[in-house]
Amino acid sequence: MTRTEQQHTPAAGPTAEALGRVHFIGIGGVGMSAVARIMVARGLPVSGSDAKDLPVMADLAAAGARICVGYDAAHLGDAQTVVAGSAIRPDNPELAAARAAGLPVLHRSEALAAVMAEDTAVTVAGTHGKSTTTSMIAVLLQGAGLDPSFAIGANVPALGVNAASGSSPVFVAEADESDGSFLNYRPKIAVVTNVEPDHLDFYGTAEAVYASFDRFTELLPADGVLVACADDPGAKALAQRTQERGATRVVLYGTGADAEFVLHDGGPGDVSISTPAGRFPLDLHVPGRHNALNAAAAFAVALELGVEPALAAGALANFTGASRRFEFKGEGRGVRVYDDYAHHPTEVRAALSAARTVAGGHKLHVLFQPHLFSRTREFAEEFAAALNTADTALVLDIYPAREDPIPGVTSGLIAAHLGAGGRLVGEGADAVQSIVSAAGPGDIVLTVGAGDVTAYGPLIVAALNGASLDEGSAGA
Repeated sequence: MTRTEQQHTPAAGPTAEALGRVHFIGIGGVGMSAVARIMVARGLPVSGSDAKDLPVMADLAAAGARICVGYDAAHLGDAQTVVAGSAIRPDNPELAAARAAGLPVLHRSEALAAVMAEDTAVTVAGTHGKSTTTSMIAVLLQGAGLDPSFAIGANVPALGVNAASGSSPVFVAEADESDGSFLNYRPKIAVVTNVEPDHLDFYGTAEAVYASFDRFTELLPADGVLVACADDPGAKALAQRTQERGATRVVLYGTGADAEFVLHDGGPGDVSISTPAGRFPLDLHVPGRHNALNAAAAFAVALELGVEPALAAGALANFTGASRRFEFKGEGRGVRVYDDYAHHPTEVRAALSAARTVAGGHKLHVLFQPHLFSRTREFAEEFAAALNTADTALVLDIYPAREDPIPGVTSGLIAAHLGAGGRLVGEGADAVQSIVSAAGPGDIVLTVGAGDVTAYGPLIVAALNGASLDEGSAGA
């Protein structure tokens, strides 16, 4: 099967070949390196730079990219197109030189759209679950023999990398709605896992979030398909609006009878899916109803691409999880430690629910780091309600990421609504010792958040195994 045999109407933007020699500013980032990796694999001339010498840069250099450490206008070389990472400041010398030279400067999503322009694009959007669902689709298709190209916002152990150029004309990509950049893609199949208000620092209102997803589905061609979760009110409403427009076909998955792909979730080891072709067991190695729904979405996409149902169901067994998605970090004193990227109340609740299934009758202890002042302000009570489902909920200071502080917005807004097992906790040794002292054999410890809370997992494992912990080594 060649790319041209299954390609659909190309995207409105240029193809990757039309970009010429491409230079990536901030090439070490997970999203930037993914696009660069695929371009190099397809024989395109690529160069790039980053402030630090990150491991992925050596991989790219070995594959044929010209890599520089540090930023200098000379690093542009003979580049014809520049891709700038979202963290690159306007006064970056390479970016300033590119603009002065009149070179086109692309957002990462525009570069990825160019890479996908001649493929059958499957894009996965949603407030939660994008990385996991995209990973599941890629793993499933690989297991079914399709060998897709893929670009994912997380490393996936079963794939070995977060991006690759496959031999088939199918391209699976995570579509990020946080800054509206998912509107740069032209998918043949669009998956929407859920739609909730988030990233209000960019959108301003919930209505603007919903409108952006409407525009996303409007990108589908007449012969395209929207695969949406019927269990999520936002995704289901989006599907209904898309159906009313009559511009493209809609396929629903979920646990209700209104879904074409009906999920039967009886817990670990008892998950199956009913389709018009019959009922098929799903062998899943990741816990939680949210992951079972993600698997149902992957299954639906596979069937849309012509994979036999039984083969699709069996191939899902190859998926063992994605980085920072309920990722096992280690064990000590009979306590298992996991890390999860959840940073929205719905995600936190889902992660804790999955952890409960793993803990069985034992306790669940959570170390949570809020991400963004604006998100904390909007969802403080909802975060507390989700955290109150744990036996212990310790809350760190807010991780600011791209934001400046907002007067009056602190982690105390969440702590004010926590139950008896919840409280604020100091960084470093205070957090580690507090969570370790609360946990007993058989319990689960879960570090949660999109910031540097992920660094606490190894420290907690070490402390459980008797390692001493000083203030200097515990700063996450």
